[in-house]
Amino acid sequence: MTKPSPIKYFKTSPEIFRLAVMLYVRFPLSLRNVEDLLHERGVDVSHETVRYWWHRFGPMFASEIRKRRIQGMKFSRWRWLLDEMFVKINGERHYLWRAVDQEGEVLESYVTKRRDKKAALKFLSKAMRKPGRPKAIVTDRLRPYGAALKEIGARLRQETGRGLINRAEFAHLQFRRRERALLWFRRGQSLQKFASVHASVSNHFNRERSLSS
Repeated sequence: MTKPSPIKYFKTSPEIFRLAVMLYVRFPLSLRNVEDLLHERGVDVSHETVRYWWHRFGPMFASEIRKRRIQGMKFSRWRWLLDEMFVKINGERHYLWRAVDQEGEVLESYVTKRRDKKAALKFLSKAMRKPGRPKAIVTDRLRPYGAALKEIGARLRQETGRGLINRAEFAHLQFRRRERALLWFRRGQSLQKFASVHASVSNHFNRERSLSS
């Protein structure tokens, strides 16, 4: 039995929900910025309404994008680039691990408190859950990568070298610009949620891979 869409219970057009969420996630805009842009288009809503729409419909729109692009995941088994960036939650340093394929598609985002072998193993198991293992895994010289890959039997697939993970670092820059507009994250769960939705929306605008790939 098909689960009914939660949007059907709202009077506002689904296109307005999607526009508000896309603006907020894709571009470095605050909730009040989105409110102003919608007002300019004749949509009179408050920034708190935009906040509710993002929390209520953001993950749902991201899931729809992932389903539409899932057929292209077979191409993501060629070459993965793994990298991590630090982010702060209430002033405390955390790490956002990311897997990006050779065409710039963000495959997985995962937040941890530490940057060790245990965290790397959790990240890799989560990243490989759906598409499986890639033919090549490109990383920097961070030791936990090698230790984790050795434990899962993929050590021979690892490649390291300066400049090989530029695509992953570019994905970090996109997220960093968005993070600055948000100012901070208060909880790790909020960061994980936003990182996952942001990845799906960024993939939606990835011009290097079409839906027919």
